[in-house]
Amino acid sequence: MASTPPRSALRLTATLLTASVALYMALVAFGNITDFGTNQQFVRHVLAMDTTFKDDDLMWRSITSKGLQDTAYVAIIVWETLAALVLIYGTWLWARRGDRNARRWSTYGLLMVMLLFGAGFIAIGGEWFAMWQSGDWNGLDAATRVFVFSGVVLIVDQLATGSDT
Repeated sequence: MASTPPRSALRLTATLLTASVALYMALVAFGNITDFGTNQQFVRHVLAMDTTFKDDDLMWRSITSKGLQDTAYVAIIVWETLAALVLIYGTWLWARRGDRNARRWSTYGLLMVMLLFGAGFIAIGGEWFAMWQSGDWNGLDAATRVFVFSGVVLIVDQLATGSDT
């Protein structure tokens, strides 16, 4: 019977870091589902732009329809949940065999997280809806932390496939 090759330190790192982002996203989605109202208010205020400088040149961008605001929030929760599931699957693949499928699925999940926090929260929320102007409803620091964390894990995952050390 052939012995199993030793698990590489880089693969172990990819597994544990991917699992960390998966756990984070699962907790975020769970929190948004079980405490729906807290971040619902956050999304509503950001989209309504009601705590920004209220510059007439920007306020036309605001979305004040509660129905549209809530639809956006539910879409965010669905995206978070899907990202968590993809990352959980990627983690399972890393732990199981650490092959190209682990890298592929982890990459998909990490890109989902980076798109949500980068394009969604930093670009659209931060710039289009001028979230940076709000002292009360500004999530740019948190979004940047998650974006950078996910990016670091993505780099590690890309390096891990095929390594034997």
